[in-house]
Amino acid sequence: MRSMLGDLNVWLLLAASLSGVAALLHVLIVFGGAPWYRFFGAGEHMARLSEAGHWWPPLLTSGIAMVLGLWALYALAASGALSLQLPWPKLALCLITAIYCLRGLAILPLQALAPERVTPFLLWSSLVCLGYGIVHLIGLKQVWEQLR
Repeated sequence: MRSMLGDLNVWLLLAASLSGVAALLHVLIVFGGAPWYRFFGAGEHMARLSEAGHWWPPLLTSGIAMVLGLWALYALAASGALSLQLPWPKLALCLITAIYCLRGLAILPLQALAPERVTPFLLWSSLVCLGYGIVHLIGLKQVWEQLR
């Protein structure tokens, strides 16, 4: 997609930004502790473990942040903003897109089978993930032939 940004793919730049923001939020959650785990829907168990100083919540949340950061790097590289050559860009971006979309759509069976278990957090986080997946899909489709 040609834009004011030259030959950069705006959709993948947006995708990289979205994953980057999600990664940063996960880092902030580690530092924010139990109130942040609660606010962002990690569940009472994770919040209580965090309050107790347990190693699991920051380890898991930091791992998620690193994965999301890597996803941002893949989208940024595919956008043309980096000359970095990452391994298997088509496969990686397809998997990233699929994970976001499937996470977004996973609410549907839950809504159909156990609507009482659908919380506002699950609903809006599903919509966010689906939106991220759609942004990735549009950008990926536009650069597909250029990726190795």
